[in-house]
Amino acid sequence: MWNVLLSFSGLVALIQLLFLPFFPESPPYLLLQKEDKAGCLKAMKQLWGEGNYHTEFDDLMKEKAITKGTKIMNVLEVLRERSVYPQLCTMLLLLLSLQLCGLKIFETANLQESIIPYVSLGVSISELISIIFCSSIIDRFGRRMLLCGGYLLMALILVLLEMSLLLSDRFLWLRYCSVILIFLFIIAYGIGP
Repeated sequence: MWNVLLSFSGLVALIQLLFLPFFPESPPYLLLQKEDKAGCLKAMKQLWGEGNYHTEFDDLMKEKAITKGTKIMNVLEVLRERSVYPQLCTMLLLLLSLQLCGLKIFETANLQESIIPYVSLGVSISELISIIFCSSIIDRFGRRMLLCGGYLLMALILVLLEMSLLLSDRFLWLRYCSVILIFLFIIAYGIGP
């Protein structure tokens, strides 16, 4: 039934796409990028109902003043910018290694076919947990601390994962520890990088 599950996410995306034109633009987008003050206030009223939004509007105006000299780049401009190549390469290698690492570990763990759907479900739940957890703590700790802590936690988990894979022939229960460590790696990746 994987095809039904896959088509369900496509159905949700299609519904979102159909209803998107009926929603107003984001007030920060209208003010900061389009410089449309009236549209920004109108969007605030549409999104939040009638009320006085001068405090929020003033905050956006302050943000606009701070970012006045900053140029907003599109994706192609970011890819052409040489100063971000190290970050892009790091993220690309991390994403590729994450995909390959997960495949190899599930293969190495010799999991029974009946368990594989539960492992896939566990991966999805791990991603969901990391998104919820990250969005609730990012303002408290800041991006820099989450990045550094996430990378350190991922390194520790990978060391433990390597040890569990090396010893999995002696101790069969370590195969399942490897799967749990993959879940923890996904959560650490989602919280940090």
